[in-house]
Amino acid sequence: MIHIYTGNGKGKTTAALGLAMRAAGHGLRVIVIQFMKGKVNYGELQTVKKLPRISIEQYGRPDFVNPENPDPKDIRLAKEGLKRARETIMSKTFDLVILDEINVAVNFGLIGVKDVVTLLQKKPKHIEVVLTGRYMPEEFARYADLITECREVKHYFKKGKRSRKGFDY
Repeated sequence: MIHIYTGNGKGKTTAALGLAMRAAGHGLRVIVIQFMKGKVNYGELQTVKKLPRISIEQYGRPDFVNPENPDPKDIRLAKEGLKRARETIMSKTFDLVILDEINVAVNFGLIGVKDVVTLLQKKPKHIEVVLTGRYMPEEFARYADLITECREVKHYFKKGKRSRKGFDY
């Protein structure tokens, strides 16, 4: 199956990580490939060190990506992440492959829609793939078996609250 968690609300990565924990709890092997993320202080990075069946790899810098003028480094890292995703999916080493923030990487022009679609078309049937991030390209919807849209109704950021360790990262 192919899952997509998208929308402007909070919870897309969190939902994917919940699925990762569920899968690992049943003995499945999980990899999370994070696009546009390069921070070492995300809580999930600490948690997976304690979980034998889940691994996370980051393909991004700790800085924000400028969507109008992405740094060449951001493009290179996103392409490396996509290459790793392709190798991982085709190797059949993992049962669940989560491509975290890949929708945003495509929307920002770091990687191409067609490259991701080709990967989804060639995916072995027994491998579950999850794509997360705002701005889901419509082309992805044709290949998805499940699409969940996280919709923001209210968010404390709009009241000037800052990101909180353990809850937002």
